[in-house]
Amino acid sequence: MTQAATKQRHPKGLWVLFGTEMWERFNFYGMRTILTLFIVNALMMSKEQSSIIYGGFLGLCYLTPMLGGFVADRFLGNRICIMLGGLMMASGQMLLFVSANIFSSNLELARTLLYVALGIIILGNGFFKPNISSMVSSLYPKSERNKLDTAFTIFYMGINLGAFLGQLICPLLGDVVSADGLRRDVYAFKWGYLAASAAMLIGTATFFLLKDRYVKTPEGRPIGGLPSKNEAADYEEGEAQKAVFSHKALLLAGVAFIALGLIFFYVVGQNVIYSIIYASGISLAGLILSDSSLTKEERDRILVIYIVSFFIIFFWAAFEQAGSSLTFIADNQTDRNFFGWQMPPSMVQIFNGIFVILFALPFSILWDKLRAKGKEPISPVKQAIGLALIAISYFIIAHNVKNLGNTGLLAIYWLILLYLIQTFGELCLSPIGLSLVGKLAPKRFSSLLYGVFFLSNASGYALAGTLGSILPATGEQFTKAKELGIDLQGVLDKKITPTTEQMALLAENKIRAFHPTFAGFTIHNLYEFFMVFVALCGIASLLLFLLTPRLKKMMHGIR
Repeated sequence: MTQAATKQRHPKGLWVLFGTEMWERFNFYGMRTILTLFIVNALMMSKEQSSIIYGGFLGLCYLTPMLGGFVADRFLGNRICIMLGGLMMASGQMLLFVSANIFSSNLELARTLLYVALGIIILGNGFFKPNISSMVSSLYPKSERNKLDTAFTIFYMGINLGAFLGQLICPLLGDVVSADGLRRDVYAFKWGYLAASAAMLIGTATFFLLKDRYVKTPEGRPIGGLPSKNEAADYEEGEAQKAVFSHKALLLAGVAFIALGLIFFYVVGQNVIYSIIYASGISLAGLILSDSSLTKEERDRILVIYIVSFFIIFFWAAFEQAGSSLTFIADNQTDRNFFGWQMPPSMVQIFNGIFVILFALPFSILWDKLRAKGKEPISPVKQAIGLALIAISYFIIAHNVKNLGNTGLLAIYWLILLYLIQTFGELCLSPIGLSLVGKLAPKRFSSLLYGVFFLSNASGYALAGTLGSILPATGEQFTKAKELGIDLQGVLDKKITPTTEQMALLAENKIRAFHPTFAGFTIHNLYEFFMVFVALCGIASLLLFLLTPRLKKMMHGIR
């Protein structure tokens, strides 16, 4: 099957949404590649701080789709929200450009602008993300909903084509490293952010110019307009057209949100942002289930979305190490010689985008062929496979860093192999999850349930930030400590008690003087760090697979 043939089988509106999402992902993934390096090298924060900021930023980016989905479903519609979100994200990138221009003369203002810019991008992403995903589902008549796995895989290829371009261009412009890999031009970060802003403006313009002509239902009605103009034909037969929440349910959801937030903050020990993310996901999930208009079949299908979303948290917690711990390892403990070229550390992530572009279409063809033979696995099985693959990728990398010592370098091809296996896992999990929501969500909750689904991403990214912050000392920290006359390994193993002056030197140079811990376990080295992800994703994969017979019944005939 050729790509041209695949195009003919899908509405032209899919390709408009494909292009719009492509430029938005250029903007998002492009800035993501250089964000932690900018925070550490230009804004002079520690790796631990940058990992927490990174995880909080990504988590909030996938928390606000809940708000964007609600506003679209009730008030503005998908179209207005997409354009509003695009303009906000372009503005946020411009503020990062300003921050990267002034950090050397006014560090405090530059740091303030960083937080303001990230806040604007977070809100913009919230308006954009759930609404464009929701529109993909509406392009297909009810009789062709079995094409959604393939449609979302194609759509996902657009996401990753944009990611590839962003991960190529933003590091080339913004992460400029000397030929020997020892010096970085900290004044170049701004050009990466400028490119990201320009890409978002192109994406918004693409959607604005083509939406009226191509983004339509099979019957020719515009998709994503004002909710007040929806027609009965947009809903399933017998489906309620409006959610019904009692005042009691809304009050209980509010109380639950506050109570859970306090528990996560004071009892579990999460920071404010992470506590809000986790509390929001649970309280919103409960609120939707309280809708008195839900039928048993609808409630069961929504519960499937929730259960799958819970397991997806562990996938994203592992996958999103790409922008934090894996970038730091690529920067400090990897031989990045790629066919004679010293690859910038932030660009190593590009292989994920390349592999998605190469393999998204073959995966969509695979699902089509298995479906034709009646052998296509149901969505939760595909997602369990995705979790297993990411566990395997970290198992391989763990054993290849086991004997590196404090200063040995990991060959870059091991990171490339990791991204290849993780890409296969991503293609089994992420587009399939988007498709699953499109199949199972009642129309009146369509965008909002995409927001809930993205809350699993938000929780995963928050957990990714927590896990990234337990990265043990890497090669450059041992080298720097040696230059300072300090035996860092002896300090970490408590064989040497550093003086007050030595502790001050370690703190000043952002060198951790203790082994990090997670869930009561002490992380002594990179091997143990990566095995954390093997355990989390491996167990999640097994449990999801065991649950699939029950989930199949709850899906009521939808695969």
